[in-house]
Amino acid sequence: MDKPEIIKTINLTKIYGMGDIQVKALEDISIEIRASEFVAIMGPSGSGKSTMMNMLGCLDHPTSGQYFLAGEDVSQLNKIQLAKIRNKQIGFVFQSYNLLPRTTALENVMLPLIYDGNDHFTESEQRVRAETMLELVGLPDRMHHHPQELSGGQSQRVAIARALINDPVLLLADEPTGNLDSHSGNEIMELLSGLNQRGTTIVIVTHEDDIAAFTRRVIHFRDGHIQTDHLNGHRPVPTHITEESHATF
Repeated sequence: MDKPEIIKTINLTKIYGMGDIQVKALEDISIEIRASEFVAIMGPSGSGKSTMMNMLGCLDHPTSGQYFLAGEDVSQLNKIQLAKIRNKQIGFVFQSYNLLPRTTALENVMLPLIYDGNDHFTESEQRVRAETMLELVGLPDRMHHHPQELSGGQSQRVAIARALINDPVLLLADEPTGNLDSHSGNEIMELLSGLNQRGTTIVIVTHEDDIAAFTRRVIHFRDGHIQTDHLNGHRPVPTHITEESHATF
């Protein structure tokens, strides 16, 4: 039995500009990404890969076409509705980490739960959940450190823990190793590979072939179209992330 669709786009098109000056950043993009897939989106500058990431992350509306996230058509939701979708269903990891500098790692990870504005978790439960996420990414001894006390790789691990705190259906990572040296970058990709082995659906944007090599599928964009979409080899699950060693939500 096929796993459920997490992402489905039908003739997704994004046009910037008006009148005679129009640029088709995306044109008639139709893709499907199912639960537990690990996908890299690649392409040169101007290929449409960043626009595609904005569409998938519900950060922008398509000009035409449809986008279904976990079965829900989110193509024409308003800004408030999209904000709720982003907070509850999508975890974001950015190149620059986007951590609050005067806030500890633990408090940074708790932020999405605080912004959620619901009473699903008490403050104590939020803290325990954030501690579990930091343990999951290998930072049990850095919970009370501030971002300036962390290395780049550690900061990105905090960002990944924060992205996972709401148990999203999709983890989106935009050049997640772009600010890291090769050793730290490989460690982050091994972490993401382990999370994927545990069932997390992950889509990353990258321009580096060695980073894309960690994924199971690679989609190449060029001039707003899909140039190629092919399966990729994948590495064995890292031993430090297993179903048995960490709690799941």
